[in-house]
Amino acid sequence: MIDSNKPVLVTGADGFIGSHLTEALLARGYRVRALAQYNSFNYWGWLDDVKHPNLEIVSGDVRDSSFCRELTGGCGTVFHLAALIAIPYSYVAPDSYVDTNIRGTLNMCQAARDAGVDRIIVTSTSEVYGTAVQVPIRETHPRQPQSPYSATKIGADAIAASFYNAFELPVVIARPFNTYGPRQSARAIIPTIIGQIAKGERKIKVGDLTPTRDFNFVADTCRGFIALAGAEGIEGRDINIATGTEVTMEETLRTIARIMGADVEWIVDPARLRPGKSEVRRLCGDNSLITSLTDWRPQYSLEQGLRETIDWFVKPENLAKYKTDIYNR
Repeated sequence: MIDSNKPVLVTGADGFIGSHLTEALLARGYRVRALAQYNSFNYWGWLDDVKHPNLEIVSGDVRDSSFCRELTGGCGTVFHLAALIAIPYSYVAPDSYVDTNIRGTLNMCQAARDAGVDRIIVTSTSEVYGTAVQVPIRETHPRQPQSPYSATKIGADAIAASFYNAFELPVVIARPFNTYGPRQSARAIIPTIIGQIAKGERKIKVGDLTPTRDFNFVADTCRGFIALAGAEGIEGRDINIATGTEVTMEETLRTIARIMGADVEWIVDPARLRPGKSEVRRLCGDNSLITSLTDWRPQYSLEQGLRETIDWFVKPENLAKYKTDIYNR
């Protein structure tokens, strides 16, 4: 179980999943130390709107090893989510992905080891599997680096696993499949469709609509993280957080349009297409391991999750934070 006498650390807490995880932990009564990436504007991302007496926000960067040691001191459980995540931008700036995703994970593992933490949950991604060669995708599926982003996440997973094998660091690798929900970056398929429709567009710019994805609503993903933090005897394992279902991008677009009551057509924007060998054609996760080790089960259907996501995005104060007319790498 998570030790409530010690702060829980969340890196990447200013981002999409990290901010939801921070709120979920606070709602359960934990004290949370939340890392927001340092910037000169003192901007805390999605944490700017989170006010709670048990929340301590720290600005910094996981690329700095001495900072990571200071950050982790005194913490019991660590959720390491800080990463560069946009696949298209990884084609442009792969060096930065190596620095943040691999070296940042190395720094956090070293800091966790030095601090003697109870457990560190390292966040992986279903992108490490690449296009499915077997469905549903089990944790033993081959790793296929089809983008610089996925390559760095494979490297980060390997670093974390090596610290378990070499130093007995109590690490668990959580591998969520495609998470969506309120606050998600506009670079992703679901918010970019919702945003364009909400702004009144009827010709929706998209990439390839034929791949399938296993979509997790963000609340389910966060419950998965917390379940893995509390489960006994799972150190050293990598574990999927998945629904076990898949849907095409086109089906997703049609469902969003139906829920929003919009009559739309779509236009393939070449800028949104991945290079041919880089596109992951099919993702559908096997969740039998997490459901056998914990009481976690996905609670949201895609329809339910999309409705909550749409309700959040269409609020003017939220939609105003997105530049829907600009493709965000």
